[in-house]
Amino acid sequence: MSARPVCDLTAWVVVCRLHDIVPNTGVCALVGERQVAVFRLDDDSVHAIDNHDPFSRANVLSRGIVGDLKGEIVVASPVYKQHFSLASGQCLEDPGVRVPVFSVRVQDGVVWVRA
Repeated sequence: MSARPVCDLTAWVVVCRLHDIVPNTGVCALVGERQVAVFRLDDDSVHAIDNHDPFSRANVLSRGIVGDLKGEIVVASPVYKQHFSLASGQCLEDPGVRVPVFSVRVQDGVVWVRA
């Protein structure tokens, strides 16, 4: 008997419809057992990072302010205002701190995040 490849259908999780996220804001989604902050920009691109702010130890990054800091698209934590790159998760104020980044895609107007 030959082994068949296994297709992991749970690897991508539906978050919401793209138009449910106001441009330049974020939403929080439960992906697996993690809270993920999903952001939509003006150009309808989407980014996903961990929702956990390592400085305040609260799950609040999805409520942060999205902006551009020296050419880097960032979210500012609503608690202590550290800036996290939406591309890399790197904290701009403290190079030793980074939050996880998740793969995200939009397909037929639906936002998906890789678990």
